[in-house]
Amino acid sequence: MRRRPPTPEGSTQVFQWPVRVYWEDTDAGGIVFYANYLKFFERARTEWLRSLGVEQQRLRDTTGGMFVVTGTELRYHRPARLDDLLQVSARVTELGRASMTLQQEAWLLRDGAPEQRLCEGTIRIGWVDAARLRPGRIPDSILHALTPP
Repeated sequence: MRRRPPTPEGSTQVFQWPVRVYWEDTDAGGIVFYANYLKFFERARTEWLRSLGVEQQRLRDTTGGMFVVTGTELRYHRPARLDDLLQVSARVTELGRASMTLQQEAWLLRDGAPEQRLCEGTIRIGWVDAARLRPGRIPDSILHALTPP
């Protein structure tokens, strides 16, 4: 059974996390290397889970399971550059018993407001037994934390 949380624009279900672009994120031209958007998205997902009271190491220690990325699809719109401040978002679009799909975006911030969308992606996350890396069911307590009121 799939549940779809409400996701209108401006919904409180959108999590946002700031990311600064450092030298290590850029190529020789000072432009963010395209694969680094996946790192930015990962950081936002991790902080989103933490904001819901789900710390991934503790989750693995207590349940023996963990989330893994099972698929990604990205679209690049404009480049980010050295020292840019980005706003990276995460929003659940599908939540099932064993996996979820998130929509993520990276926006350039100017004067504290999103100015340009730089990259967007659809990320699919699955739940696995950490020791065997076999698919499993997301624990009910986690599903409850991820389900909007």
